[in-house]
Amino acid sequence: MNHVSVNPDAPYVVVRTVHLEKQIGDREVLRDVSLELGTHATLAVLGPNGAGKTTLLRVLAGIWGPSGGQLWRFDKPVVGEVRTDARIGYLGHQSFLYPALTALENLTFYGRLWNLDHPHARARDMLRRVGLTWSQNDPVKIYSRGMLQRAAIARMLLPDPQLLLLDEPYTGLDAEAQEFLDHTLITYRDRGGTTLLITHNVQDVLRISDAVTILIGGKLVWWAPLGGWNPERLTAHYQECLRGGKGYP
Repeated sequence: MNHVSVNPDAPYVVVRTVHLEKQIGDREVLRDVSLELGTHATLAVLGPNGAGKTTLLRVLAGIWGPSGGQLWRFDKPVVGEVRTDARIGYLGHQSFLYPALTALENLTFYGRLWNLDHPHARARDMLRRVGLTWSQNDPVKIYSRGMLQRAAIARMLLPDPQLLLLDEPYTGLDAEAQEFLDHTLITYRDRGGTTLLITHNVQDVLRISDAVTILIGGKLVWWAPLGGWNPERLTAHYQECLRGGKGYP
């Protein structure tokens, strides 16, 4: 298929891959992945378990290096050693928070790690924005799943990143927190941010995304802008792709 391209006319290409590959042991997890995301763009990724979705995010985030192909971030090629970047907000299956520390201590630590101005004040403000002021002095080990996810979102947004990479970000969130995350991601995009989002929920895709792609067996088998799609049509097409259909609507 042709490479995925969302908002290619943007003046700034935030992330681009060309024939990207990732091999883990003797398994080829990603194969021939080509995508391009400009500013003001949100791309959702659907795919079954084991398709390579989390691996794709980790490579884009700089947690893992690619095994082949080419990768650009912020209009510059990524070469040499693997490294993370404060301009990238990554939300994975783990919170990356220290359980024995309070939420405020965690965010202040990350603020100092990223050399942010006024890290303590910035941490307090971010916890207020995610609705955790009332529990900011509690250790995160006693947080509920939803509270922990809010704190992880606060950690991700703290350095004001230019690219968000989200792996099932709605997991464990109640209705109020889901609405908060929707508003956050839509506002982020409208202000020029770029997001790549993994989810299994078609409703999530349609609420906040500009385009959707389907990853199966490490390959992007189909993609489309979301104008004109509804939950029933997208679900049916996704199921067709999983059954081995042609991958076209």
